[in-house]
Amino acid sequence: MARYDGDKMTMNVLRVDYTAADAGEKFAKSLRETGFGVLTHHPIAQADIQKLYDEWQDFFLQEAASKQSFDVNPKTQDGWVSPTLAEVAKGATIRDLKEFYNYYPWGRCPQALAQLTQALFDQLAGVAATVLQWLHDATPTDIRSHYSMPLPDMIADSRSSLFRINYYPPLTGEEEAGAVRAAAHGDIDLLTVLTAGSAPGLQAQDSQGQWIDVPCDHGNLVINSGDMLRECSNGYYPSTQHRVLNPTGEAATQPRMSCPLFLHPRPEVKLSERYTADSYLHERLVELGLRKEEDKVN
Repeated sequence: MARYDGDKMTMNVLRVDYTAADAGEKFAKSLRETGFGVLTHHPIAQADIQKLYDEWQDFFLQEAASKQSFDVNPKTQDGWVSPTLAEVAKGATIRDLKEFYNYYPWGRCPQALAQLTQALFDQLAGVAATVLQWLHDATPTDIRSHYSMPLPDMIADSRSSLFRINYYPPLTGEEEAGAVRAAAHGDIDLLTVLTAGSAPGLQAQDSQGQWIDVPCDHGNLVINSGDMLRECSNGYYPSTQHRVLNPTGEAATQPRMSCPLFLHPRPEVKLSERYTADSYLHERLVELGLRKEEDKVN
């Protein structure tokens, strides 16, 4: 099996018109070369995304005591993750400056937010299925022959895909030295579909180690490949490191929100000779401190 690496990766992240006849070809090229692609003219209304931001921000602005009934379940990972439990990126030592809510259709959700959140989950999942078909079709035959099944089938009826609502609070100037909104990391999943953040800050790292701003105009979707896609494609689709920078000046007094849908295969899906989706996810959650070794879901 051919082995591909990122030696020729560039950071020409393409903006691709979702409705164009050659959208699949262009998007696969962008993901192959950079790990990222941006979709324009997709079917999700910006008004729906903004409404979700507004209503979830009200949730995050509540006192901690009001949110604690939704504390994250360490085994199933659904619920509210407070700033004191926020992720420490792999290789980092300081927690990210954020809090977030992990939403699964089968999990807990504040009643007033459930319908809105599920509707956007469904819309993003629909776009993701289309993108995965594009990527599957564009994969060279020698790579594709080692997929355990077509890429879109890996997420069909999956209960593992996670919709996360991120809230990055305004900066106070009293943050721990070196703390950032999101430290450099790669996503664990097969594919991430991200609604453009309410403010700039997202960057990706190119093959030379330079950090490049990812286009995030309002109304666009930012999509990146994750570690599971890299694993099952034997590196053909890279999983690019990315981060969210702290803003400066007046922007530092404003919060930021973003809503990624992390597309995860069903637990039993075979990614490679080494991993199933379940064993890969468990290993990474333990590394991030979000799950203990003994908390593995059987």
